[in-house]
Amino acid sequence: MELSLAERKQETNRITLWGVLVNLVLSIIKIIGGITGQSQALLADGIHSLSDLVSDGMVLVASKHANEDADEDHPYGHARYETLATVALGFLLIGVAVGIAYDAILRVEILRLQNAEDFIAPALYTLAIAAISIISKEVLYHATKAVADKIRSPLLEANAWHHRSDAISSIVVFVGIGATYLGYPLLDAIAAILVALMIAKIGLDLSRQSVQELVDTALEPEKVEQIKQTILNIDEVRQLHMLRSRRMGQNALVDVHIQVSPKLSVSEGHHISVCVEKAVIENFEEINDVTVHIDPEDDETAASCRDLPLRSELLLSLNTEWAKHDTLRHINDVTLHYLDGRICVEACLPLRYITDLKKAATLKQDFGETNKQINGIGESRLYFH
Repeated sequence: MELSLAERKQETNRITLWGVLVNLVLSIIKIIGGITGQSQALLADGIHSLSDLVSDGMVLVASKHANEDADEDHPYGHARYETLATVALGFLLIGVAVGIAYDAILRVEILRLQNAEDFIAPALYTLAIAAISIISKEVLYHATKAVADKIRSPLLEANAWHHRSDAISSIVVFVGIGATYLGYPLLDAIAAILVALMIAKIGLDLSRQSVQELVDTALEPEKVEQIKQTILNIDEVRQLHMLRSRRMGQNALVDVHIQVSPKLSVSEGHHISVCVEKAVIENFEEINDVTVHIDPEDDETAASCRDLPLRSELLLSLNTEWAKHDTLRHINDVTLHYLDGRICVEACLPLRYITDLKKAATLKQDFGETNKQINGIGESRLYFH
């Protein structure tokens, strides 16, 4: 079920405010525990948790703007505020990864210069703090990821991974503190570097996906092919071309040219376009906007009708010529078909002006000859009613 903008904002704010609370408590506990418990790793992890508060703040600000209704200045809505914030969060994750790696390298250097007997093991309760952080952040990751999937929010997904990066960082701290008691303090730094590489990859992937959205990258080729088949399965759609797609936050937009019979009425062509829009939106959850252009022929191969006169101008010329004819001046219904660079004129003449079949044949001939005098007209058909 599609959520409204207000519901999306409510879901986003609810889970993010929980994140703010958890991150604030963990930051305080880890920083105090790191200082009093002689654990540089736990202290660094507490500072890392503060970066999650920054990301939570970004999510709240972006959510406020991204979930506003479309307006005159933003007719497609404000969803790309969320996309921009996701890019920023991705870079923030990369920055966190660089910080973890840098800190780990410094610890390697310190351990290399420090005598084993001079090394002071952290207090045992720092292990408990690290364990609490792991559990809390992993629960927060799963809760945030669930909401992100529910409302299809790349921004919340990025924030969920930021929570998990903190959980992973706490795992490194836990392993590092434990390793010091086993006599292998170097394991902490090695594990931290590996974790930093993983966090950097997550940040890079999130940033790349959102940058692709900002430059209007199309949907995945498989998804585009599925959309094509959905459209072609609709009755009266003969062919399609120029199918374009792009993402806009949690949603996607599609526009397409479909080819129908050139003799359909305007209302039937419109009805087919409505059916195409409905089918695509109902079959693809993320698509919420479809623009359908109706073509009576393949305008990629057919001659252009761009320079042909419009109805009012053409009828002025036709009526001038028909007025010169005793019978054709009574034509009262005209249909124009703009096809392959020419105009096909179909007209109706009341039967009361036809005395015999021979005259009907003559009138059709006169009709064709008269229309040829006007530039742009190709085929002509005269009917009687």
